Amino acid sequence: MDVDTTPLKVRGTGIFALGFVFLWFFIGGIGHFVLTESLMKIIPPWLPDHRALVIISGVFELAGAMGLLIPRHRRAAGFGLMLLTMAVTPANIYMWQNPELFPQFPYVVLTLRLPFQLLLLAVIWYAIRSPTRGSKVEVRHLSGK
Repeated sequence: MDVDTTPLKVRGTGIFALGFVFLWFFIGGIGHFVLTESLMKIIPPWLPDHRALVIISGVFELAGAMGLLIPRHRRAAGFGLMLLTMAVTPANIYMWQNPELFPQFPYVVLTLRLPFQLLLLAVIWYAIRSPTRGSKVEVRHLSGK
């Protein structure tokens, strides 16, 4: 019985995109455990249990980053990271609307965080996309053929 196991071989700019996304979320995920108190402050007051939200999102960032390294889980991990990126939008909007609470960040940085999220979503998508026609994809069969 032949089973098609088609791991996506990432080449060219895709490997840079994948590396960037991995590092972004791996380092960011660690930051959730190292800078928990600071990250709790950026969560809008109307959301419950800020500590739990920071820890849970950190776990998801680390899990998503690790999932990117496993070819058969790469797309699912990428989609999860895209959802997570969208889920943190309220924190970015809250910071942008309340710059006086975050004097350590120039207002331009708070403003650029929002379009950066769109760019990050595009880079994640690029990193996990299916190979295009003409891309080299390794196909292995259980029969060894």
